[in-house]
Amino acid sequence: MTDFTELVDLAAERVGGAVLYANDDFFAPKENLLKASAPVFLEGKYTDRGKWMDGWESRRRRTPGFDWCIIRLGLPGRLRGVVVDTAFFKGNYPEQCSLEACAVDGQPTIEQLLDEAIEWREVLPVSDLRGDSQNPFPIADTERATHLRFKIYPDGGVARLRVYGEVVPDRARTAAARGGRIDLAAVESGGLVLACSDMFFGHRHNLIMPGRAANMSDGWETKRRRGPGHDWVVIKLGARGRIHQVEVDTSHFKGNFPESCSLEGADAPTVGDAGALANLAWTEILPRTKLQAHTRHHFTDELRHAPGALTHVRFNIYPDGGVSRLRLYGSVEEE
Repeated sequence: MTDFTELVDLAAERVGGAVLYANDDFFAPKENLLKASAPVFLEGKYTDRGKWMDGWESRRRRTPGFDWCIIRLGLPGRLRGVVVDTAFFKGNYPEQCSLEACAVDGQPTIEQLLDEAIEWREVLPVSDLRGDSQNPFPIADTERATHLRFKIYPDGGVARLRVYGEVVPDRARTAAARGGRIDLAAVESGGLVLACSDMFFGHRHNLIMPGRAANMSDGWETKRRRGPGHDWVVIKLGARGRIHQVEVDTSHFKGNFPESCSLEGADAPTVGDAGALANLAWTEILPRTKLQAHTRHHFTDELRHAPGALTHVRFNIYPDGGVSRLRLYGSVEEE
């Protein structure tokens, strides 16, 4: 795939994404489009409307035009690419697709989003699709988006739509909700896990996702280490800030939690990608501290506050294992 798929899926159900409206979903419901699971095909399964398909599928169009749906992003942000997955749609996939975006404050209703007053901008021009394939399209859009209008030409089915980008949060609202303190690492705050030593069993982005982990698969987990060393992740904070409290949640990890962990920080506002991490100078924030199985650990007095304002952290686990969530509560510093 392409580099943009290393970013966060802004439209994922787990972060609040939803398909709000579709002009037609006769054969397969619009809600399938953002399902977290990979699409499947069930041979011989039919409904009273036709073959059961794991995706969004409109009826055969007999008039000029196209089919379309409106998507609310779970996390507002700048789009960097989409993957239009037509898995198992072979004789019934759309010939082409396009994508438009808009930014609307608050919680607009479907009626408001359908109003002609909404200013949609094209972020992906009409592009050819292949059937039964993952179709990646890079996007270079500099504006913030909250909603998308996804068009398929002329009709047909799409299994999944993944929308990758950089989160652009409403930081003032988030901070006010926590009395002026926010989780600086959280994906909804704009945090991003830039790199990790390993993520064989659980993806690194799980570490900063909203809410509690649903099960062991919903955390960051490395393979069993057979040599010296330890595993780690590097997180770019959503905003430059001071960390006042750390939560390390090992929920669901019982026979595979790390023996201990530590946390380091760096102040490097110009470092935005994994390629420049080797140049960072790390300062200890939380010294190596023992962990317990299936436990939410809260560290405040244990922190060393000397580092001051930070832009990046390196979370180390010894020697390996799994962590459900990492929360770094703190205050935002002025840029």
